[in-house]
Amino acid sequence: MSRMGDVLAGFHAAWEFESDSVLIRYERGIRTPKLFQALGERRVPLDAIAGVTLTPGKRGTVVLRIAPRVGADPLMEAAAGQLKEACDPYRLVLSAERETLAEYYADELRARLSGDGEPAERFLVEAPEAPRAFKAYDAKASFDGKTVHFRWFWTGASSAKWKAGDQSFPVTELSGVEWRSPEVFEGHLRLLRRDVGAQPAQADQDPAAVVFGLGYGPVHESLPFAAAVLAAVRDRGPVAAVSAGAPRRDPADIAERIRHLGELHQAGLVTDEEFSVKKAELLAEL
Repeated sequence: MSRMGDVLAGFHAAWEFESDSVLIRYERGIRTPKLFQALGERRVPLDAIAGVTLTPGKRGTVVLRIAPRVGADPLMEAAAGQLKEACDPYRLVLSAERETLAEYYADELRARLSGDGEPAERFLVEAPEAPRAFKAYDAKASFDGKTVHFRWFWTGASSAKWKAGDQSFPVTELSGVEWRSPEVFEGHLRLLRRDVGAQPAQADQDPAAVVFGLGYGPVHESLPFAAAVLAAVRDRGPVAAVSAGAPRRDPADIAERIRHLGELHQAGLVTDEEFSVKKAELLAEL
């Protein structure tokens, strides 16, 4: 690459090109996505990069993007394609006036890539460090690097979870995680356990899962948490990170969800339109 230590600054981040990696430093400004602020900085080894693209952006910008190899980054594995474009940590948005400079760096970076872009056999990008904690709708989740703890909230946890009691899961008992973005209506974080039969399809009935909600389990807190857990189990066998499908729910559960939705609506946290749409979605699952 041109000169080690060259820096290309864009909106919300700056890329520093080093001999064997790209160091991405994220800004902490009020307009910077919260996920970027939570990540702080990330070092991406050249071995973790499958390719580089430069495309037109919105409103007079261009976008330089690193395409990470599948399996190279626990954060992206946990996200499973659910991140909004604006929160993609591998995008650098620049003024269109800097397109020629961006193209130069893109070409330089491509010339340094030696891999074939095949899936990585292990994580090559460091995960967010433990300890980690966040509030879900039904529990406080915490992770000290060795064990995940769920402490249930009486205001949100289902009777099934209360009966099971607070939970602790050593990473040695886990095979991975299932993270569903809180930006969809029924987001959750589920721990996938080794040597355990089928887990309950409904996250709010599964003691190995916490459910999200408006203001609970935001992306910038729950996704780095999920990635940290994935990284902790990576050397202990195959790592699984999957995006959850929409499970079938029983009528009693649907009724409970609609009741909770109604409370959010009355509190002014959900608009009339959002209430109608989400209620229709729930009824359609019957």
